[in-house]
Amino acid sequence: MPTKPAQNLPAALPPVASVAQAPSRTRGRTRPAALSGLWVALFSSAVFGTSGAFAKPLLEAGWSPGAAVTARMAGAAVILLIPALVVLHGKWRTVAANWKPILLFGVFGVAVCQFAYFQAVQRLSVGVALLLEYLAPVLIVLLLWARTGRRPRRYTIVGALAALAGLVLVLNLTGDQAVDPIGVLWGLGAAVGLVVYFFVTAKANDTLPPLVLATGGLWVGAVLMLLLAATGVLSMEANFGTVQLAGTDVPWWGPLGALVLLATVFAYVTGIVAARALGSKVAAFISLTEVLFAVLWAWLLLGELPLPIQMLGGAFIVGGVLLVRADELRTGKSPAADLPAA
Repeated sequence: MPTKPAQNLPAALPPVASVAQAPSRTRGRTRPAALSGLWVALFSSAVFGTSGAFAKPLLEAGWSPGAAVTARMAGAAVILLIPALVVLHGKWRTVAANWKPILLFGVFGVAVCQFAYFQAVQRLSVGVALLLEYLAPVLIVLLLWARTGRRPRRYTIVGALAALAGLVLVLNLTGDQAVDPIGVLWGLGAAVGLVVYFFVTAKANDTLPPLVLATGGLWVGAVLMLLLAATGVLSMEANFGTVQLAGTDVPWWGPLGALVLLATVFAYVTGIVAARALGSKVAAFISLTEVLFAVLWAWLLLGELPLPIQMLGGAFIVGGVLLVRADELRTGKSPAADLPAA
């Protein structure tokens, strides 16, 4: 995405594990439950990773990023509305009391993150765009360093340097195939949106159920995109013909339906289940596999595969993020938790 969303509006929906900031209950968990949660978390990452592969055919067929993002968010928001109302049980004061995190989550964690990711996918391969987005944990480290003046620990510094080195390799600055600089900027914009995503979810109040936060954020994002379209700021173009997917002509609603159901609804629901079974930290750690799944789906469905040097850069980025995450787990604290309350 998971957005970790994590975040591939397609995969740009940052990794969902971070949305479900359920308290960690490792000691009380049975081994079968933990194993089951592991498989659910991997399934969540796998379906989140399909977003780029299902969105790109729509974009290549004439859909604007704004239209694709809006259709994805609105479709998922409508489907998740009833389950969210059931969870609320009419407790609308919960929503009113948490309007600020819902608004921030919807504007930046959903709309900005997904739209920027789709823009990047138009100019870059799905794998490269997602790797740029997943620089978000490193950006959080740099932000905290600038705000607090506290030097990061050794593992975090090594992880950040490894991720930055990976970024240089992904950009392939000395290669024959130049990387579109505008696409790179959009990918980094998606990373910024993912930073806000992690920030908001880390500060989410226990009174706000994860499903309600996700549904509210999707509604906010969809309404924002529609308002921008109504004012002429955002282009909304769609082609209701056939699109190319896995070398075959398919109707437009096929990839769009998969984008809404698989990459958004199923991904969020299974991510929440996984977070409740494993705890948010472990589930967020596993959500990093979304990058690998996204590259795999792009290869199978689009015939895209990053260059060897870009794959090496991706390994550096993932390894660097894992080091940063490992440092967080050692202290039992996420960097985003140090940010000011939303």
